[in-house]
Amino acid sequence: MRLHLVDGTYELFRAHYGRTPPRTAPDGRDVKATVGVVSSLLRLLADPDEAATHVAIAFDNPIESFRNDLFPDYKSSAGMEPALLAQFDLVERSVAAIGITVWSMARWEADDALATGAVRWADDVEQVRIMTPDKDLGQVVRGQRIVQVDSMRSRVFDDAGVVARLGVRPASVPDYLALVGDTADGIPGLTGFGAKSAAILLQAYDHLDAIPDDVDDWTVRPRGADRLAQTLAGSRQDALLYRQLATLALDVPMQESLDDLQWRGAPRAEFEAWATSVGVTSLRDRITRWRD
Repeated sequence: MRLHLVDGTYELFRAHYGRTPPRTAPDGRDVKATVGVVSSLLRLLADPDEAATHVAIAFDNPIESFRNDLFPDYKSSAGMEPALLAQFDLVERSVAAIGITVWSMARWEADDALATGAVRWADDVEQVRIMTPDKDLGQVVRGQRIVQVDSMRSRVFDDAGVVARLGVRPASVPDYLALVGDTADGIPGLTGFGAKSAAILLQAYDHLDAIPDDVDDWTVRPRGADRLAQTLAGSRQDALLYRQLATLALDVPMQESLDDLQWRGAPRAEFEAWATSVGVTSLRDRITRWRD
């Protein structure tokens, strides 16, 4: 048995900016992103290779989280397209209409819920598959038990995959993002640190705390080591804050048990009402199981 945990915010953005034609509901609302997410989930449920039986999806709704209190420049809804922002409540109702458990985050982020779920149930299933390419989820990858799946590029990241992708082990991912930054989340990183230099240091030291201030004490010499050491020594508190921002919570409160995440089919009446409201009744043909 596998557990599939889906990054709903990523899927919503991907669907909104994808190349599929615009789609509006009978009442004129833009529903392209919402329909795209539902379509993607139906594809997952019907994929024999994925063999999805237990599924949950998490959304950043609202976008802001406790991290904005720690760092005002952290990602927010400022500047988001109104048509996209308006679909967060709709997409949660829509996903529920096909019978999938929805985690709506308020204080936490979707990635926190995915990380919490992955760690909580990893030992109860054959494999947890976190459906997102976001680098920060690499920190909870564990052997073949917890993996990341980038379905758009058909890539799966286990421990070795995270190292091949980022150059660091899963436990060092928050430190890595603290140094190089994460533009998707508004983490600026430290000036001068790139993927290669950060990886070289963290391969040797694992975590920021273990990297000496004095470059003469470094056991590795990435390019520009003198300058990098000076930057890190002068901005260590910033780096530690960025690491805190990049570290996912593993204690998000969840009421569901693993059994609650089993997909038992789409509730027919709820789905029919939803499909009619957004004008996509053709999707009923893709439902592989009904729950009356």
